[in-house]
Amino acid sequence: MAREHVPVLAGELIDLLAPAPGETAVDCTFGAGGHARLVAERLGPDGELIAIDRDPEAEGRFAALAAELPCRTRFLRAGFAEGLEELREEGVRADLVYLDLGMSSMQIDTRERGFSYSYDAPLDMRMDTTQELTAAELVATWDERALGRLFKEYGDERFSRPIARAIVRARESGPLETTTALVDVITAAVPAPARFAAGHPAKRVFQAIRIAVNDEFGQVDRALPVAWDVLRVDGRFAGISFHSGEDRRVKRFLADLAQGCICPPDFPVCACGRTPQAELLGRGIVPTPGEIADNPRAASARMRAARKLQEGPVA
Repeated sequence: MAREHVPVLAGELIDLLAPAPGETAVDCTFGAGGHARLVAERLGPDGELIAIDRDPEAEGRFAALAAELPCRTRFLRAGFAEGLEELREEGVRADLVYLDLGMSSMQIDTRERGFSYSYDAPLDMRMDTTQELTAAELVATWDERALGRLFKEYGDERFSRPIARAIVRARESGPLETTTALVDVITAAVPAPARFAAGHPAKRVFQAIRIAVNDEFGQVDRALPVAWDVLRVDGRFAGISFHSGEDRRVKRFLADLAQGCICPPDFPVCACGRTPQAELLGRGIVPTPGEIADNPRAASARMRAARKLQEGPVA
């Protein structure tokens, strides 16, 4: 049974975004609705909450929550990049846009989804259960070099090559179709002294496969400029990340928007005419020790936020 979902950095998100009556908020990654509830309660009857999620199970959770909220509500079942594109095409302008990246606790704890190395389940890992690519297919079809690169770049796995080699050899005897089968191969490929030196030996490989199956980094790269376009002037944006690859993307995007003149330092006067489009709201906000004690899964979270100062082209 899935444990109760606890939204990460919830108080900090509300403080920075400051949702107000009558505003429109876009929750790009609805999940279990923890952040959405807190935001929507502050929008009032004249406000609107638009939620996006590609997980089919999220739509039912949204319907149950929407019945309790004081504001108008709307749900889009789509990846957040595609959902934001749809809103932009409709001409929607929002006062608040926020993303809680990665997967929700409910997805981890729903054993049959195959996200966790702690449970025996089909090797699935799809956030959108209607898509074709599964973790089992990825493990069965990617060659050794591609698997090794994936584990290194997306999982920071120092034993990426021997693990990739072991997977390719193991699948010669039959497909790896369950989480336990994959865990056994990974564990055997990791040197004994390192197997439990820094957590479970399969943790980084499972993370890398999940990111690839769901194109999580691609979603972030496509979504960020669209989210900024949807935002009104004086609107607020926030992104919560749990992986350094996601956090780097959000950090670079907002830092570029907040930068003014880019002329060489030896220019006597500005020739580029560039002015900041964003005001950064805090820098890399992390959970308090108390929140981490109450919810250990919050430990790797980091939030970055900004206020939109003016319209302008976004690279």
